[in-house]
Amino acid sequence: MQRLAPLLALLAGFWLASAHAATPAEADYIIRLNAAPLRPLPGAAASVPSAPATLPAVPVANPPAAAGTALPGPAPIAVLLPLQHAGLQEAAQVVRAGIMAARQAEHGPEVIVYDTDGQQQVASAYQTALKQGARVVIGPLTRSAVAGIVPLVKAVPTLALNALDGLPPRPQLYSLSLAADHEARQSATDMRAAGIQRPLVVTGPGGLDARLARAFVNAWTVDGSHQLPASVQYDSPALPALSATADGAFLALSQPLLAPALPARLPRYATSQLRVTPLPPVLAGTRVPDMPWLIDPQRPVVQRYPRPAEPLTLATERLYALGIDAYRLAVELMNGPMASGRTFDGVTGELVLAHDRQFRRQLPVSVLEP
Repeated sequence: MQRLAPLLALLAGFWLASAHAATPAEADYIIRLNAAPLRPLPGAAASVPSAPATLPAVPVANPPAAAGTALPGPAPIAVLLPLQHAGLQEAAQVVRAGIMAARQAEHGPEVIVYDTDGQQQVASAYQTALKQGARVVIGPLTRSAVAGIVPLVKAVPTLALNALDGLPPRPQLYSLSLAADHEARQSATDMRAAGIQRPLVVTGPGGLDARLARAFVNAWTVDGSHQLPASVQYDSPALPALSATADGAFLALSQPLLAPALPARLPRYATSQLRVTPLPPVLAGTRVPDMPWLIDPQRPVVQRYPRPAEPLTLATERLYALGIDAYRLAVELMNGPMASGRTFDGVTGELVLAHDRQFRRQLPVSVLEP
């Protein structure tokens, strides 16, 4: 933990530099997560329940494999991760640990891990994986790296770990991501199902906040039966008046400390960005969709897989779960193409393959408590 401060300084610098060059989707959960601690501070409580007693915990900090280094046995699944990248290596190692945990629990096909850093190296590693007989590819991790391999995706199923929005479609290119936009859209659906008619969208100053608000508004108005909801900045003097006429609120905020006090009568919804410990009192009672891995530990699919050996923050625990589901989907893809509408019971959510080849996550909802 002594290296945490310089690491955070490095990662924060990388985030600030990348925020200008990266696409909005890339700046969402991969780079942004690296601007926060990847492991709890000393004395902090573990973020999730302990591992099932019947499964051994899997270390997160496994030694990174060199590019193209194969694990023992046949390796039909290739994994492309930036294990040595100064700003992404710890996140990549957490994803890798989740992949290995799933393989261990399933006694499934072996993998070969390619250490990638930079768009050209990702493309080269992808081509090498195909030459070495990969039947499925997991990765890349960042939006720009995914864009770099799009022209190369032809016959071999490839599961990108970031969004495909705006990229040319490829029949064999799939996506599993943790983009919070999906949670904002689900919140809109949940609020409509709850009978809310006049939601107030409370926004923050960041680019991610704007994306969450836009995703919510688009989902709220998609069928034309609902009017454009009112929107207000978290610190606006108009907030009290707008709150008085609303019958629900969506907090399009990525920073929990920006959450304003709202009338107790208003049901509040938000994304998992606001699930933190300790929880600001104003967020108590907020309804938040999140992955079963974190909020439904008794779910059978969750109990099948070991927890990481080291406690992680909530943010990086999600990346570990992403690795688990990525491996499981890769095994499914070895059996042939998936048709739109295919469902999959995942630790990151109930996954449904949409027409754009992206897996949408339907999440359980929990109420935040102090």
